[in-house]
Amino acid sequence: MKQDLILYSIQIAMLKQLLTRNLITKKEYYMVKNKLMKEYGIISDITD
Repeated sequence: MKQDLILYSIQIAMLKQLLTRNLITKKEYYMVKNKLMKEYGIISDITD
């Protein structure tokens, strides 16, 4: 479980960098983020 949370956090951080550098759109960001949340069983997000 702890390892999963670390992997999720790394992926979200990298995804956020792509958005910040305008390499992906907000729509793409939220699509990938929602998919990652489902994959890792994350039920809520307080960062956005």
